[in-house]
Amino acid sequence: MKTLLENVDFVLTVDKDDTVIRNAAVVIHDDRFVDIGPTADILQRHSREAFDRIVDGSLIGLCPGFIDSHVHLSETLSRAVFPDNLNTREWVFHWAKPFYAHVSEEDEYWGALMGMTEMLRSGTTCFLDMGSQYDPGITVRAMEQTGIRGITARHAADNRPEILPPGWSEEMVQHHFFPNAETALAELRACVEEHHGALDGRARCWVNIEGKEPCTLELHVGARKLAEELGVGTTYHLATSIEEARICEQKYGMWPISRIANAGGLGSNLIIAHGAAVTEDEVELLERHDAKIAFCPSASFKLGKGATNIGKYPELVEAGVTVSLGTDGVSAAGNMNLMRQMLLFTGMFKDSRMQADVLTVRDALRAATIDGAKALMWDDEIGSIEVGKKADFVLFDLDHVEWTPFHDPMQAIVFSASTASVRETWVDGKPLYRDGRVVGVNERDVRSKARELAAAAVIRAGLHDNNVPTSSSVYDEGN
Repeated sequence: MKTLLENVDFVLTVDKDDTVIRNAAVVIHDDRFVDIGPTADILQRHSREAFDRIVDGSLIGLCPGFIDSHVHLSETLSRAVFPDNLNTREWVFHWAKPFYAHVSEEDEYWGALMGMTEMLRSGTTCFLDMGSQYDPGITVRAMEQTGIRGITARHAADNRPEILPPGWSEEMVQHHFFPNAETALAELRACVEEHHGALDGRARCWVNIEGKEPCTLELHVGARKLAEELGVGTTYHLATSIEEARICEQKYGMWPISRIANAGGLGSNLIIAHGAAVTEDEVELLERHDAKIAFCPSASFKLGKGATNIGKYPELVEAGVTVSLGTDGVSAAGNMNLMRQMLLFTGMFKDSRMQADVLTVRDALRAATIDGAKALMWDDEIGSIEVGKKADFVLFDLDHVEWTPFHDPMQAIVFSASTASVRETWVDGKPLYRDGRVVGVNERDVRSKARELAAAAVIRAGLHDNNVPTSSSVYDEGN
């Protein structure tokens, strides 16, 4: 299949020079871009008769598909369940864990479908999922149906608390917490060997772990080493809040990233999720080891992680550290809308630093596209509009109030536009969202099933009760 999109108002290539092409055309052969440039130049190089499909791009803008570098698809059924007055540790140990303890494989599958439809409607074409509570194959099945690109895994930990908090089930603990790092890594290896490269390479599988207190230092370090051996990446939560940093300092005399670095655990195939509690010295450590950060602005806002207070994200970007954007799970962020994360990413630091030139729209768009691709070790194929790369992109309806009028498309896409003006989302040269619907699924059925399963899971987990703790001392002492 050879496709021509012609007369496109603009193409934001997000190449190394952030080239913007006006009155542009792109040529797609099967799943890849084979030519890009001004429409007049493209039509001089290609006969119109050579195309199987010609699309008029008048009043349409095009940019790379957005890449969500930190999401929890297994949390999708928990939207607007957890309250907004919790710090990170209380949120995890007294709300998220009980929810996980009562989520079934069926829940995960339908939740993954629900999450993927939201992502495609929002222009997201690729994601890094923290991992299934059961098996990565659940996520892969949902990816097969929707057509989206992504990375998934099997969630794992090896340091169970001495006393299980309320709402945790022994069944969940037995499945989620391995007896030691060696056992966990053996299972993660098997998952990668079974699922990595599925769906003709559209699905990848990584060596992901939960991170933080539920994981030993051996598992943190071992996950990255195993991933390197297998030629994949790893991601885990770390330095997520000042509370986590203070407990780490109390126990080990240093903040979390320094502890991992001292054990030889940093590397180019590691994405640290959140990375809010980072010292100036740790910025240099991350740069030196080429470790990546997945920043989730909405989750920081809801959980009070302190991104604008203690966060070093502008310093990380300035130092050359790859900072990508994630939404986190819908219970933490409220949405899987990466466009909202771009707006927050650039705006929150301009305001908190009272410095308008901190983290510009260029930085925001790159964090949501090419830097996400670099973090996911996929920038050879996705993240920018360049010849030879996969045809993953978003089309915006410029005949929309959000785009009327506009001059600079990069300013407009970050500060003016929203998902309301997303017209189409393409992956592998195929439109997966168009005409107001996700092509591969019956969205009405997915939403109906999600509502049914979510209501039952919340009741099973006891999260409808007013007696759920809102403070936590889990992992404060001992292990």
